Amino acid sequence: MAGSPPPPPSPPPSIDPRSGFCQKTKIFHSLRPAVPLPPVTVPLSVASYAFSLLPSPLPSHPALVDAATGSAVSFPDLLSQSLSLAASLRTHLGLSPGHVALILSPARLEIPVLYFALLSLGIAVSPANPASTPAEIARLCRLSNPSIAFAVSATAAALPRHVPTLLLDSPDFQSLLTAVPSAAAPAEVRQSDTAAILYSSGTTGRMKGVELTHRNVIAELASFFTAQGRRLSPVVQMVTVPLFHAFGFIFCLKAVAAGETAVIQTVRFDVKKTLRAVDRFGVTHLTMAPPALLAVVRVCEDGEPFDLSSLEVITCGGAPIRMELIKRFVQRFPNVRLAQVNNLQLTANLRISN
Repeated sequence: MAGSPPPPPSPPPSIDPRSGFCQKTKIFHSLRPAVPLPPVTVPLSVASYAFSLLPSPLPSHPALVDAATGSAVSFPDLLSQSLSLAASLRTHLGLSPGHVALILSPARLEIPVLYFALLSLGIAVSPANPASTPAEIARLCRLSNPSIAFAVSATAAALPRHVPTLLLDSPDFQSLLTAVPSAAAPAEVRQSDTAAILYSSGTTGRMKGVELTHRNVIAELASFFTAQGRRLSPVVQMVTVPLFHAFGFIFCLKAVAAGETAVIQTVRFDVKKTLRAVDRFGVTHLTMAPPALLAVVRVCEDGEPFDLSSLEVITCGGAPIRMELIKRFVQRFPNVRLAQVNNLQLTANLRISN
């Protein structure tokens, strides 16, 4: 029929059309339509790619919000702080592509700014659990060999003494966010360079470091950006998962790249405080682990009076959601979509009929 779009291309004969598995290469391929990506040979960092997706003029709503205090960072401030911090780290600390930065801190509004600053310089971001023991941190340092560590006063003592450390809650670091950037040429970052070194949980053995290239993370952001539809109001994404975890790491980058407001939970998870924040900030999208989802369902089943009318989607990751919990969720929240994250990808939108 004239004007009809062409049918999607058929998978190559060697790829199973049901599973996406290629018998020849032993690789699983996505069966979804291809996402447009920049040419792999073009030098491009995750930060440059993410910022290129933002509209002009920049969004007027906040980029980052502290769920506990309501403090906010605008999109212009986020970009300027990232640029100032990157210039300061490069000029004063000599950080350059190929270096690794270990980050040992609870969630703070400075963390996404720090991520983008480091990524723009080609420095591998390596966030770790701030509750790790000194012995565990020493092992992570042997794995990633960081050139610098970023911590807070409460976590710095766990770091090995030989690793130079900058405290995020110090006046010195805060001054780097507003320093006048130098006129030095931007760092050239290849998409094949390492963007992040994330750590496994250690549930099946000792923690391991997993490298993600800039190309890996760019592909993640591109898939989210391509999938988002047109909206009358911006997404307000509340991130309750740790920012050092792959789930939180990707989602805080994704929220900025997509021009959303990221509400960061900067204190230990408390289900009632979380649900009050949903009401206070008009949260539309909520990210959490299955135990937190169970806590939400239980509290709401008990009839606690929370206004969750703004909520559209809850995204769960870190572990599979049990079918019993899915059924309870759908019965309590029939108008809220439940999404399961697996291996950093949104693999399914889970709906169960009552």
